[in-house]
Amino acid sequence: MLELEHGFRIVDVYTQLPPDDGTGEDAITPDRLEREMHQAGITKAVVFPPATAETSYVAPNNGVARRSVDRPFVAFARINGTQRSEESATGRLRNAVSRRKDHHTTPEDVERYAYDDRFHGFVLEPGVDGYPDDDVLAVLDDVGLPVIVGGGVDAPPDTLATMLLDRSFPVVVAHFGGHPLERSLMNGMIDLLDKYDDCYVETSFVRYRRELERALLEHPDRVLFGSGTPACHPDVAVMEILTLDVSEDKLWRVFSKNACRVIDALGPDAELRE
Repeated sequence: MLELEHGFRIVDVYTQLPPDDGTGEDAITPDRLEREMHQAGITKAVVFPPATAETSYVAPNNGVARRSVDRPFVAFARINGTQRSEESATGRLRNAVSRRKDHHTTPEDVERYAYDDRFHGFVLEPGVDGYPDDDVLAVLDDVGLPVIVGGGVDAPPDTLATMLLDRSFPVVVAHFGGHPLERSLMNGMIDLLDKYDDCYVETSFVRYRRELERALLEHPDRVLFGSGTPACHPDVAVMEILTLDVSEDKLWRVFSKNACRVIDALGPDAELRE
């Protein structure tokens, strides 16, 4: 695709990078990812391994961190948990008796990731990974790093509010909380931004102009750009934001200013330290 010319500093908060080259439909090498980012004018990208059910994420997280060295990538550690939605009696009963298995993230894992300077936050896909238990959530509160949470039909806004949004760490809800393309859920998530001060939304796979513009007009400090690479080419994701009918200041906010407030490693000062 053509290299974009736009003049903005762009950082990307939602990019999946496999821990090895692999052969899946969304497999991408670090070289190709870096090249596509450059084409789109993306300065830095948060990267993390794809979600995999019933698998320990220790090795995939370490693989992504290793493949991020000397590249404009900011590694996040993927975590999982034993808990499910508590909106039903069945879910509450299941959570009361559930116990961690060998593949589940422990409080000690969270501490190791948090104090390992290769990682700068966490990622959770509730539909695959479940939710952390109280002990893991307590450590997440203590370390205070941002958590990117996949939102959508498997993790609707009200469930995220019950399970995560009252915590003290920043939560970035992916896909406006409406994956795949559920406008009612996206609007429900935007509504919740009025209630939770440390909750943010990111733009990957949000194909609706009305919802993107609504969020930027009502909550210009809470919207973060995410490309959804490699499933979506970053050029496409950037163009969807550039064509919105919003002010230049709001474009600067969504492309970089907001994310740099939430994730220190994405800021220009971090580039100078490196």
